[in-house]
Parts: sequence; structure tokens; C-alpha cells
Amino acid sequence: MGSLRVEGGHRLSGSVVVSGAKNSALKLMAASLLAQGRTVLANVPRIADVFTMTDVLRHVGASVDFLGDVMAIDVPGHLHSEAPYELVHRMRASVNVLGPLLARQGHARVAMPGGCNIGSRPLDLHEEALGRMGASFHFDHGYLEGVTPGLTGRRIVLEFPSRGATENVLTAATLARGRTVIDNAAREPDIVDLARFLCQMGAKVSGAGTSTIEVEGVEAMMPATYRVPSDPIEAGSLALAALATRGEIELVGARAAELDVFSPSWPAAAPDGGQPPRGWRWASTTGRMPSILPPCPTPGSPPIFRRR
Repeated sequence: MGSLRVEGGHRLSGSVVVSGAKNSALKLMAASLLAQGRTVLANVPRIADVFTMTDVLRHVGASVDFLGDVMAIDVPGHLHSEAPYELVHRMRASVNVLGPLLARQGHARVAMPGGCNIGSRPLDLHEEALGRMGASFHFDHGYLEGVTPGLTGRRIVLEFPSRGATENVLTAATLARGRTVIDNAAREPDIVDLARFLCQMGAKVSGAGTSTIEVEGVEAMMPATYRVPSDPIEAGSLALAALATRGEIELVGARAAELDVFSPSWPAAAPDGGQPPRGWRWASTTGRMPSILPPCPTPGSPPIFRRR
């Protein structure tokens, strides 16, 4: 497809099923490596990044079956420790296998990530935090390689509430000895979903969604079955489109808590009667857009909603 032609000036209304959240799905897929056995994820979006992560999981030794929106991941007792450049450079989220591989294998060799142009986001926070837990790292021909005789829980203070660093420390801490405390942790919805998934696998995690997360390490994790939540970025984009055209939209499967950041910006755009059973409804008669919706770490507005 070379181009899209959009004819404006029409009111957008209707009911839309919101897809599964890419950011959650990718992190849950990586976290499945923490447990030997079959993990099943439902509501997984069939998009390029998910297929790339599927290739990463297969490369480290897992078997993946993906039928419809249901993914079954079979993780063996022993994993390969390398995520190669030809896969990782296509998608930054591939680096999320670093924490699980270090925790399970005591060794990980992950290519420097790519696939995302939203600013400079090096891996120094990952390296520093996991180093405090007992891993040692070195760079070798474009790869970050880490080894550890065993991770130990520590208090980790992140310089910035990095989503990726929070996720890698969180997954690694599930199998570390003792208690890990992550201060200035990221608070995005996918961090909360990852914590819920890890708890379903047998982890002991508290505080996800706040700036302080505590993890008590366990001896072993178990495979789990989990449903990927709806994508807040897709839901927010659809809500914006309806509001801009003075429309009304029902977002089936959307979660109200992930959209309330917009409410102060549109006094006239009120949810219709609270959280309905199927999802979330937005309506606007003015089409009034906010003068500014500044991007900032959760609970603020995501960068993708920045006015341009």
C-alpha cells in the first residue's frame, strides 16, 4: 500500500473493539522465559513487533504457537543466552529478555537495541541496576553481555523512571535472593500488567503502579495463562478522533483508568454514565481540543499524544 487517502469533515461515531496492548504483550512474552513449561497468552495483537519477539523467543530456545490472538509459549529447562543483532535491532523491546535470562541462566548476551526513534535511550540504567544485584557486564562488538553467579535483592534507585529498566529489574528480581526495592520506578499500565502476570506465575510483587515496587524473590516460577489487556494508546487515539469530530464512540475492552488523563483537558467530553460493562464511552458536542497536552511519564499523557 503506497498511500492512504482520508476525506475529512465527517463525524466519527460507533463501537470499536480495542486491540490487545502491544507494550504489555511484548513484556509478558519476554517474562514467560522465567518459568519452564507452557504459558498461554490471549488477546495478543498480530503485529510486526509481536512476530519479532516470537523470533527472539524461538532463538533462545522456546517453542511458540500463535493461532488467532492466542499464543502458547513452551519454555524448556535450558535456554540459549543470546538475543542476536538481526532480531534485537528491529525492536527495542527485545532487550526485555535480559532480566529473565540473567535470572534463569546466570548469563545473557543481548545486542544493543533498535527499532525505536523516540530519543536516546541507552542501557546504562539497566546495566547499573542489575549490576547492583550481582551481575557484571561488558560490551563486546555491539553486544551487552552479563554474567552472575546469582542475583541478590537490593534497593535500586533509578535516575529516571525508565520503563525498560524497571521491567528488567522487576523480572530479574523475581528469582533473586531476598528483597528488591525499585525506587522511582516507571508507573505505566504495562508495568502493572507485568506485575500481575508475574504474581500469577508465583512471584511476590507489590507496589506496581506507584513509584516504589517491592519484590520478594522466590525459588522458582510457574507457567501461567493470562489475557493481554486493551491498548491504551489505541484507545486514546480513537477517543481523540471522536472528540475532534464531535462524535461519540464506545471503546469495547478499554479500561477507564488508562483514559482519565484526558478528562481534565476536555471538560465537555464526559464519560457516559461511568464504566459500562463492555468498555468506555466518550462523547463531544463541541469538538474542543485542549490547548496543550504535555507528554510526560505516567500518570501524565504519553508522548504519542503530543500536539504537533
